[in-house]
Amino acid sequence: MRTVAVIARKGGAGKTTVSIHLALAAYLRGQRTLLADMDPQRSALEVFKARKRAGPDRMESTGAKLFALKTNAARQGVDTLVVDTPAGDEAEMASAIALSDLCVIVVRPTYLDIASALQSVEVVRRLRKAAVLVVNQAQSPRRGVELPAMERARRALELLGLPVCPVMLRTRAAYQNALERGFSVEESDDPIARQEIGELWRRIDQMVTANLMCAQSPVRPPVPEPATSRAG
Repeated sequence: MRTVAVIARKGGAGKTTVSIHLALAAYLRGQRTLLADMDPQRSALEVFKARKRAGPDRMESTGAKLFALKTNAARQGVDTLVVDTPAGDEAEMASAIALSDLCVIVVRPTYLDIASALQSVEVVRRLRKAAVLVVNQAQSPRRGVELPAMERARRALELLGLPVCPVMLRTRAAYQNALERGFSVEESDDPIARQEIGELWRRIDQMVTANLMCAQSPVRPPVPEPATSRAG
């Protein structure tokens, strides 16, 4: 089973939106998926109340309950566990990071959000976990060219020392329109938003798979150099 923790130190970054879309992306590709909502507001669970079709399993959780939830999910054959963590609660966030195969750090392209993301990066490094930075609510390019503010934000994020996902999630009404019905934009009629989330999932999926393969590879002891004989 693969576990993806979606984190954002600062509220309003779009962490729950990304969590829901990643869970639905996995589900729509045939994976048995569980979304664990650790946010005290239970926003992810509220969104799914509007969904009138089948979707991923959902459960509320806390840091203290997460290990048992993950263990039980693995026993039940869940393929992908997505954890929507609470903003600002470092202890709860750290519990999810510690159990993850990949941390998705959601950040808006603003000075305050990037400064706040640094604290999340420090927790990830302390726990020695793999992570990727995902920009949300980015302005759309003009005539195919990124705006200078978006380029500055990307360069600033690169200085944090973690991979920055090349897929930026743009500010689109399609996201809120989809969430109002408990849907993903991949289930909407917006082709650009569908492609955006599809490409984000493809990259997240590749990173999780690569991390699991590295973790499962046996560590081989170094081969000793052959002894050299000396003339007596």
